[in-house]
Amino acid sequence: MSKKSLESVLATGVNPVQMLRNSKIGAYVYPVVPYEFSNWRDEQRAWRETCVLFDQSHHMVDLIVEGPDVFEFMSMLTINTFKNFTVGKAKQMVPTSHDGYVIGDGILFYESENKMVFVGRQPSANWIQFHAETGNHDVKVTYDDRSPPKTFGKEVSRIHYRFQIQGPNAAQVIEKLNGGPVPEIKFFNFDKIKLNGKEVWALRHGMSGAPGLEIWGPYEDYLEVRQMIVDAGKEFGLVEVGARTYASNTLESGWIPSPLPAVYTGEKMKPYREWLDANGYEGFAGAIGGSFVSDNIEDYYMTPYDLGYGPFVKFDHDFIGREALEAMDVAKQRKKVTFAWNGDDVVKAIATYFAKEGPVAKFIDLPISNYTSAGHDKVVDANGNVVGLSMFTGYSFNERSMLSLGVVDADVNIGDELTLYWGEPDGGTEKITVEEHEMTPIRVIVSPTPYSAVARNTYHTDGWRAGKKD
Repeated sequence: MSKKSLESVLATGVNPVQMLRNSKIGAYVYPVVPYEFSNWRDEQRAWRETCVLFDQSHHMVDLIVEGPDVFEFMSMLTINTFKNFTVGKAKQMVPTSHDGYVIGDGILFYESENKMVFVGRQPSANWIQFHAETGNHDVKVTYDDRSPPKTFGKEVSRIHYRFQIQGPNAAQVIEKLNGGPVPEIKFFNFDKIKLNGKEVWALRHGMSGAPGLEIWGPYEDYLEVRQMIVDAGKEFGLVEVGARTYASNTLESGWIPSPLPAVYTGEKMKPYREWLDANGYEGFAGAIGGSFVSDNIEDYYMTPYDLGYGPFVKFDHDFIGREALEAMDVAKQRKKVTFAWNGDDVVKAIATYFAKEGPVAKFIDLPISNYTSAGHDKVVDANGNVVGLSMFTGYSFNERSMLSLGVVDADVNIGDELTLYWGEPDGGTEKITVEEHEMTPIRVIVSPTPYSAVARNTYHTDGWRAGKKD
């Protein structure tokens, strides 16, 4: 029996907005890694004050692309330039639809002459796999899917383990593991180092404001390498970060993790929708939530400029979406910001959970408050006009603030006070992550991204999350 495609579902006349807003998929789960190792407050503090171990081995797809055409093939699928992209370098890859809207993003590693590895969420990996299977390039792919969110006691195995050592003391941990100073690796370059004599790949990276390393190797070494890092990090205050805390680091560093993949419209995208499984991330396994509601799915799409990827757009190569992006007026595109929530308004919302009568606000979970894979809360000005969208929400113990990442219209300025509507209209949708509630206005201050001054200053000169280099 052939699988049902996303296109076959949409062809029945279902509105993709309604399908996704009433999804029954449930909460997004970071799999396998323990929920907390200590407590999420201390785990957040550690990436600012000492150092942390992020275990990234399970929640992302590893897509291995090999073949003599790999360079041309991958260049065709991203806005990024491949000029000076050589073996031993990595870049944040941003594929777009034929109409120039973002499908997703992830990190692309140029591992050897005819081999690249993409690491990221499913929408981008699916897009790459589709073109490998249906195009004319001489490449093959190996799709190593993320670990299942519910293992039910079954053994989990991946091709690679993947760890990050981040924070002010990260260099000391890494030097101890290496038995001396680590060879200088330029930002977003990778090379081999040794951990207690075991050779591993290491990418110079940064997620918490201070430079660190991302380390990977064969999954059969997972437990051994993990324990090496934990043991070496004890004297430097290394803290293991659990699944509950992990995603909250992006609130301070400014990356919007899961924009809605722009695949639901467009005649040129139809073959892809026919290829996509209706039960996949883009179909019944995805979800839209929040106070912003439109019947037009394209109102949820993002351009690279919206998400801060404008500096990555290079018209020095042919790529899918180039013509559409060339036609866009860059000055009119939205811009990525952080919304700093008013503490008094947050307290008022939480207080409704203890009131014996009256409406209840949508539950604000900590440290991550997202209840859907693609969040879209409307942000309005004093006249009630929608001037922005809040897309990823949580709490930073380091900043003592509720924060959310999102986009605003081009004429909105840093420092402006706006109102964010938290929750969903009409008591909420049919998503199983949504209880009956009342939408709640929250005052927010439009703030920079990255929000953390440490991260902002570091990324300004050296970092991919500020979009300064590609």
